[in-house]
Amino acid sequence: MSSETTEQDPETPDLYSKVQAQEKEIIHLREKIAAASIKHSELLNEKYALERRFSELRVALDEKQREIVNSASIELDRRKGDLDGNLNLLSELKAVEHEKHIYTTSLLEILAEFCALPHATNASALTNAIKNLHDQLQWNIKSNNDKLAVLASMTGNRITVQAPVLGINNTQFPSGSNGMGGFSPYRQKIETRDDAPENVLAKGSNEVNGLANHIDMRHLEKNGSPLRNDSGYNGENMNEINRFRHEFDRRTGNQFTQQPMMNDMTDDDYPWIENFQILGYAKPGCEISGAGYPRGGTSLCMFQWVRYNPDGTPEFIEGATYPTYAVTADDVDKLIAVECIPMDEHGRQGAIVKMFANDNHKITCDDEMQAEIDAHVSKGLARFDVLILLESSENWEHATLVLRRSGFLVNVEKDQEPLISEKYSRDLSIKIPSGLSAQFVLTGSNGISYPFQTNNGVRMRDTLVLTMRIFQSKALDGGRG
Repeated sequence: MSSETTEQDPETPDLYSKVQAQEKEIIHLREKIAAASIKHSELLNEKYALERRFSELRVALDEKQREIVNSASIELDRRKGDLDGNLNLLSELKAVEHEKHIYTTSLLEILAEFCALPHATNASALTNAIKNLHDQLQWNIKSNNDKLAVLASMTGNRITVQAPVLGINNTQFPSGSNGMGGFSPYRQKIETRDDAPENVLAKGSNEVNGLANHIDMRHLEKNGSPLRNDSGYNGENMNEINRFRHEFDRRTGNQFTQQPMMNDMTDDDYPWIENFQILGYAKPGCEISGAGYPRGGTSLCMFQWVRYNPDGTPEFIEGATYPTYAVTADDVDKLIAVECIPMDEHGRQGAIVKMFANDNHKITCDDEMQAEIDAHVSKGLARFDVLILLESSENWEHATLVLRRSGFLVNVEKDQEPLISEKYSRDLSIKIPSGLSAQFVLTGSNGISYPFQTNNGVRMRDTLVLTMRIFQSKALDGGRG
């Protein structure tokens, strides 16, 4: 036993030292754990502080966002109000521009009928043209009133003329084919005495008829040379006079229309025209003229060109009251005639002379124009370089008018999208002014009118119009089929 105890004694110190080392290590670890626990507590405190700070910042941020949203909503409402105001102003501006366009178009149509188109379409040029036209009409009214006063003194009837008040400021303009309301250049009222004998009334009726014709007479050469027009008088008065004369003839039974003023005159003393004929090439784009030699003391003459529709009904051509007439696309497949009434310086009127153009045949296109139209129709496509007058511009704009079998479109040079694109309909119409103007007015199915003008003159205008009408007719016939 003593020997075993002695043998184990050397290991005891080592074990004891190891135990002490482990106890120290445990104490050291406990100290670290305690320090870590303290650190953990401090971190938790900082975390809670940061969370409180974050919560406060979140509340502040939410408050700021609400303020921003409210401010943005207020600004949005303000801008919406401004936008609505701008839209209203834009709508009013479009309405004003549309009225301006209609007004300008109407003025151009009126000026075209009186052959007084200005070189430009700005406000100044239109104002000057209308003022000049007003002055000319005023002068014509005064001149005709003087003539009426002279003629009234030659009859036992009292003839009064109610002359309109022409004014630029009150925007009264002559009525014409454009459908605008206006004054009639001459509104005549015939008053007869109840106690006038029958022969005086007959004489008065004839005098009134001669008076109506006298208003728009054309001066003739007295030396026997052919008739010519040097008065520069407009055609609107002529159409009004024709309406007056035919209405008077209807009411009086047409008993005295062609009777001379004096019953003791022989046939040789009546004003008459010798060798009256129509000169010129009766094709679209060309001019024809009524010509002859004045006889029987003829010093004045009245002209009126008449278009006969396919059903035979006559149509007085607006503004065509000159010896010379420009044939247009409106005359194709119709008969054209001119009526001439000669008068002498005493107011005696001769018989009406009528002559048909184109040897009593319907007007047709020349071979070159017809071939071009046929080529367009056969191809089913045609392009024309034109000028268009827009609402937003005072000048003519370059554009392309494209015709197809089913419809047409207009591309303005400065715009990417087509200005007009529609199919043919019965509401589509094309109006051609009288004279050698290359203009025409296209009215679409929506009722909006656009003035156009071709670059290459009247022939190109008539080619375009005839081609478009053929496409329109074929499209409508195909729709019925």
